[in-house]
Amino acid sequence: MRLALLVAVAACGRHAHHRAPDPPPDPSAKPQLALADVAPASLCVTKGALAQARVEVPTFRAVAPGHAGDAAAIRVTVRGTSDHERALAGGQDRRQLGLKLRAADGCNLVYVMWRLDPRPELEVSIKRNPGAHTSAECGADGYTKIKPDGALEPPPLADGAPHTLQAELAAATLTAWIDGRVTWQGHLDATGLTGPAGLRSDNLSFSLDSLSVDARPGSVSANCVDDP
Repeated sequence: MRLALLVAVAACGRHAHHRAPDPPPDPSAKPQLALADVAPASLCVTKGALAQARVEVPTFRAVAPGHAGDAAAIRVTVRGTSDHERALAGGQDRRQLGLKLRAADGCNLVYVMWRLDPRPELEVSIKRNPGAHTSAECGADGYTKIKPDGALEPPPLADGAPHTLQAELAAATLTAWIDGRVTWQGHLDATGLTGPAGLRSDNLSFSLDSLSVDARPGSVSANCVDDP
């Protein structure tokens, strides 16, 4: 009996580490919003530095003021891990790069992140901290991970080849494309969030080959404050 119990527990442990694949997204989904190219010099960099369209710092945050924030696309070439690494505000060691949508500030926005750690995936989350605007006020609080209706495992990111990540929030549906292929779709209620689009990276060295954002006009006075 005791042996049977140990075998059952071991089997449960093995199954607990197994993650069932998500159903595939609709491959026919096409972007609906027009995008406008943004020059790197016009970005509002809220953390880190962008030198000659390259990011070498472990923490980088930026938005594109003057534009609406429902859509964005970046084309990047990742060279590897940044020379220095820094844990996230929540203490996790993670390499990732992605888009910010409706970024009112660093405490209230939507993230579409292409993660390398702890496993390759595209993760969408919404961060809400009413009344908070700076990293000192919200830190790593307020995140809600959004479960996709359909998703695919992304291709390798840090392979030295150029890759494109595009995301669009239409009504309550967020769709993300990697290299032109629908990779993530799901329901996301971002009611009440208003702000520009932008990008974020953690612990990666890469060149920002291009950035395009929602072509519609938005607030010029983006909240360029400390961004967690």
